[in-house]
Amino acid sequence: MLDLNDIAVFARVAEAGSFTAAARLLAMPKTTVSRRIAALEREVGVRLLQRTTRSLSLTDAGRQYYEQSSLALRALEEANSRLSEARAEPSGTIRISAPVGFGAYFLNGAVVDFLAMYPKTKVELRLTDDWLNLVEDGIDLAFRTGVLQDSTLIARKLGSTHRLFCASPEYIARRGAPERPADLAGHDCVIAGSSAAGINWVLDGPNGHETVTVAGRFAANEMQSVVAATLAGFGIAQLPHGMAEAFIDEGRLRRVLQGYTTPAGGLHVLYPSSRHLSPLVKAFIDLAAGQISNRANTA
Repeated sequence: MLDLNDIAVFARVAEAGSFTAAARLLAMPKTTVSRRIAALEREVGVRLLQRTTRSLSLTDAGRQYYEQSSLALRALEEANSRLSEARAEPSGTIRISAPVGFGAYFLNGAVVDFLAMYPKTKVELRLTDDWLNLVEDGIDLAFRTGVLQDSTLIARKLGSTHRLFCASPEYIARRGAPERPADLAGHDCVIAGSSAAGINWVLDGPNGHETVTVAGRFAANEMQSVVAATLAGFGIAQLPHGMAEAFIDEGRLRRVLQGYTTPAGGLHVLYPSSRHLSPLVKAFIDLAAGQISNRANTA
């Protein structure tokens, strides 16, 4: 007979990506995790995990089994959690991950309001442009922009974002402003990435999408550094709409290529698929979603 505990262990291994990480999260010995997975595979009669000395991955059968069994597990968790959820006041620590530039612009207000509204809560905000493993790193929810990677995470779309092309008044006075996308190839560009040369920028304008290969003297994989270099006059950058507008209003930046933006990208909040949303996490998502989607969709 199938043991639901074995299925729950399998789901956690699938999400964590290793027996060691799953054992740590489940607070049980690694040997117990391995034994439970073996028992489940004997019961269902197929191999669910492909093991090597260096890696672990789901077989095709394992992937299908995870997708179906995780739905049942979530339903059971929700049934248990909802018995007390109505009376529960959000309390405890919530761990949130977000890209650096996104967190500074979109999340600060939501975090401050959340802490003021729920005095029994704590927030640990981890701003990084690295793609973290939410389960292994103990993250309750993460905010992501752009195209999502395939994963076992639940994603809720909050809105869309795009970027404007900007430069400092000093740079424009020195080098002039591009009149059409192709002109960017002759300008210094501040690159949000790891390389300052041979980067393709995609612009969305009157003629649809246009691609231009750009280069510059400075590149950084962190948005605040990109902004600082742009303000210092090192070139033209593509900046999140709301962030760009704030500097434009102050006169510290000017928009170039007025009829163009980057193509709109998705703005999502993600959380582990097998983890029922606690009152704490749900309260933050509900609060942040309204604020973030308003800023994103008006940007």
